[in-house]
Amino acid sequence: MKMTKEQINKLLHPKMPADLSKALSATPKALETWKSASTIAQRDWILWLNTAKQTETRVRRIKKALDVLSKGKKRVCCFGGVNWLIKNNQV
Repeated sequence: MKMTKEQINKLLHPKMPADLSKALSATPKALETWKSASTIAQRDWILWLNTAKQTETRVRRIKKALDVLSKGKKRVCCFGGVNWLIKNNQV
């Protein structure tokens, strides 16, 4: 199945999820790293979170994101990014 231009645009410019925003606001170190991360890095974090299919997985990913960002790491590990999502139609 081929992705539409609208689907690709949504992938390239995802909105900040409310649960991630709330978690970052409650974790100053993570928020500081988030703000200093590139737009592409932030997009990948959001896409990684949004690809969770179960609520439990999403909660685990938010906790992991806070931990990693709090340590000053700006990139999500082990996520193929937008190219992988487009190639595999993981919208």
